[in-house]
Amino acid sequence: MKIAFISDIHGSAHWCEKAFEAMDSWGADVIAVMGDVMYHGPRNPLPDGYNPMRVAEILNEHSGKIIAVRGNCDSEVDQMQITYPMMEDSARMICDGRTFFLTHGHIFSPENHPSLPEGSVLVFGHIHTMVAEKRNGMVYFNPSSISLPKEEKHTWGRYENGVLEIVDDSGNILKSLKL
Repeated sequence: MKIAFISDIHGSAHWCEKAFEAMDSWGADVIAVMGDVMYHGPRNPLPDGYNPMRVAEILNEHSGKIIAVRGNCDSEVDQMQITYPMMEDSARMICDGRTFFLTHGHIFSPENHPSLPEGSVLVFGHIHTMVAEKRNGMVYFNPSSISLPKEEKHTWGRYENGVLEIVDDSGNILKSLKL
């Protein structure tokens, strides 16, 4: 199974379109959205191509593949525009016998997460930086922000056959971690 991970879109139709084109081209079976979808937040500048309604359209076109969690900038009014559930703080999925715990990162994080089986993957967003590391029997993975990264690259993540990767908007693999 091919799982794509995207986080912190913050209403950027420009970066959302680029990411979904890349994820579709790669052949993602599942698209995990780690929150902060439509609103840019009071601390963030307006991202390129700020158009929350277009972001909602792009996401709704892919709703059959999406599993999503709520970010700190997401609200109930956002759910009114989205056709898939997005208001839970976390979700779990099992792939290749491994637990993937999905969260935004403002409630659960590498420093504060529920008890998970050893070797589980904690996938989160929120900090707008890339993380791909094994530590204390866990795997921590953050694809960064597609629209407002703290690093220079606009990125999304992917998993296939036991390998996690962070990929930039040009398709370059920036980080890779074999599980």
